Parts: sequence; C-alpha cells; structure tokens
Amino acid sequence: MEDDAPVIYGLEFQARALTPQTAEADAVRFLVGTQSLKYDNQIHIIDFDDENNIINKNVLLHQAGEIWHISASPADKGVLATCYNKTSDSRVQARAAVWRMPKELESGSQESPDDSASTAQTLELLCHLDNAAHGSVACVTWEPMGDGKKVISLADNHILLWDLQESSSQAVLASSASLEGKGQLKFTSGRWSPHHNCTQVATASDTTLRGWDTRSMSQIYCIENAHAQLVRDLDFNPNKQYYLASCGDDCKVKFWDTRNVTEPVRTLEEHSHWVWSVRYNHSHDQLVLTGSSDSRVILSNMVSISSEPFGHLVDDDDASDPEEHHADEKSKEPLQDNVIATYEEHEDSVYAVDWSSADPWLFASLSYDGRLVINRVPRALKYHILL
Repeated sequence: MEDDAPVIYGLEFQARALTPQTAEADAVRFLVGTQSLKYDNQIHIIDFDDENNIINKNVLLHQAGEIWHISASPADKGVLATCYNKTSDSRVQARAAVWRMPKELESGSQESPDDSASTAQTLELLCHLDNAAHGSVACVTWEPMGDGKKVISLADNHILLWDLQESSSQAVLASSASLEGKGQLKFTSGRWSPHHNCTQVATASDTTLRGWDTRSMSQIYCIENAHAQLVRDLDFNPNKQYYLASCGDDCKVKFWDTRNVTEPVRTLEEHSHWVWSVRYNHSHDQLVLTGSSDSRVILSNMVSISSEPFGHLVDDDDASDPEEHHADEKSKEPLQDNVIATYEEHEDSVYAVDWSSADPWLFASLSYDGRLVINRVPRALKYHILL
C-alpha cells in the first residue's frame, strides 16, 4: 500500500539530533540538528504534509557549533534547547543554550521558500544553560507538562535544575546535585517523567539508571548494572507511572518497574549493535520504537506491559449475542509481545527515533549520514489497536 511508504529527506551534513516540536499539536513537525566541523551548523525544520506525502523544510543557522542533542519546549512552539560542541583554546566543551526561532517559522506547514532565493535565518539566543564549572553538557530535558520555564541539564556528573525567567532570556540555577562515587562519573542521558506531578527525572550514567526527586534533588531509586555496557537512552511509559524503558551498548532494550528494580520486566534483544534511542508512543504505550547502529529501526508491540494488556474491553451490553460474547472472551486473552516491523531505509547508524506529537501513527528516524525517514505505523496494526 502506497500510504505506508516511507518519506525520505536528505540533509547535506551529518546529523544525530532529532526532536518533535512538542508544543505543536496540529502540524507534523520535527527539528533536526546537524554536525559539521567545516561549515556553520543548521537546524532543519521539517514539516510533513500528510495529505500530499511531501516534506517542507526551513533551515536555521546554528553558528554556535555541532549539535549533539536538541529538545523543544513543551509550551512554546518557537523555543528549543541545543547541546553543542564549542572549541575554545583548542579544548572542546559541550555547552547548552535555549534559542528562539524567527516568528514566521513558529507554526508548521508553511511553504518552503525557493532554495536559491532564500537566505538561511539565524536563531535568537535566549540564554545559556551552563557554566564552565559544571563541565560538558550531555542533554537537556524540559518539564513535560509545565509552562516551559523548568529545564534540567546534565553536565558531566552534575544534574542541574534551571528556572527560565520571563521571556526565557535568563536562566537561574534553582538547584543541583552530583553523582558521588569512584572514577569519572558522567551522565549520558536523562528524561523528565510526565507522572508524579512532574517531580521525577531519570538519568543514565555508565551502566546505571537513577531516579531523582526534583524537589529535593535526592535520589529515589538506583538500578545498577541496568545494562552490561553503557546506557544510551531512556523513556517513560506515558500511561503507566512506574514504567521506564532503557537501551544501550549491550544491544538490548529493557523495561523496568521502578518500584522493583532487581530485574527488568521485559527485555528485547532484536538489535545486533548498540541501541541509541528508545521511544514510547505517546497515545498507545504498547508501541515502542528503537534505533540502533545496526542501521535499523524496530517497531515493537510491548502489549503485555502496556496500559491495555487485554486490548479494549467490550461492555457486556454490547455483547448480547452469545456467539459474539464467546468471541469477546477470546479477545480478552493477553496479546503477545512481538516485533511489528523492522525498517531498513537507513545505511548508517540510527542515532535518534521519535514520534510525531501531532499524529500518533507517524514517526521519524535519523541516521548519521543525514538521512531523515518518516514512516507510519502499519495500517493493519493501527486498525487493530483502534477497533
């Protein structure tokens, strides 16, 4: 079926940073940040026109440096944060900043300007989220349900909570905590939980996952040796408050219940190389996306640990016919976890996968060679979930 065909967009530079524009609920929009050592780096605003199956793009200059991580404000369509490499005195340090895009680009779906005539516009710097004392920033995560004023950055072994003042032009360090222990401890990634009134953040450092309470900046749980090698990414189940997915260099994706951290609830071993990215679908939490340096994107159906392990339950009133009733009994058996689809449109390491915030059936994946692929959940599965 043509409708399920992928749409591919090629950037001229290498890239590893991808985010959906979370404050945009109407248009399918992704932001991609480039990594070029020779040229000015860019943020590509990718608007996907679903009806015509075409991509419109706008390019913003990001002259600060190579982009390693990008995240969009949940409250303001025009605001985003990047972590980028900055070279000074021949030392490379990863910094972070909050930016605003030009007003006319804030909303999705406008026509792309004719390439030859258009000059790339520049981002407006709102504020920095770092100081040299804290070391290199690995990632920035926004308070998911908030007004876009609270941000956490992870810098080396520090977890820093920032309060963005009015107009976001100033960031005040509200509180912080540090990893204690032997050796050079460094955070690799983190996510802010949408549950518990947004008072919890999970972080990955080396092979360990930790939960933090943002009110006291104290540790709530710790999963040591969550993976046999480095943990690359994690994500919270949007519907089940104690469930968390992680992935790493042991080629595995693991699912955790943070109330009992001795063993993962489930483990996926479908990738043949490091797993860089894991994302739960925001609406249907049985759908889990992963991207790996085996160049593949895998869509899994983790229905046994989802919020609807038995599918949609039918009211007794709807099933007055005994034969129908028998069919319903069958549908109440738990469905099996399985791989729905493996996508092989990439030829290089897939560093990021993410769902559209506007359309729960659309997702994007980004490989290092600058190839962005937009795919849809297979139609048969979509109807199976909905009907």
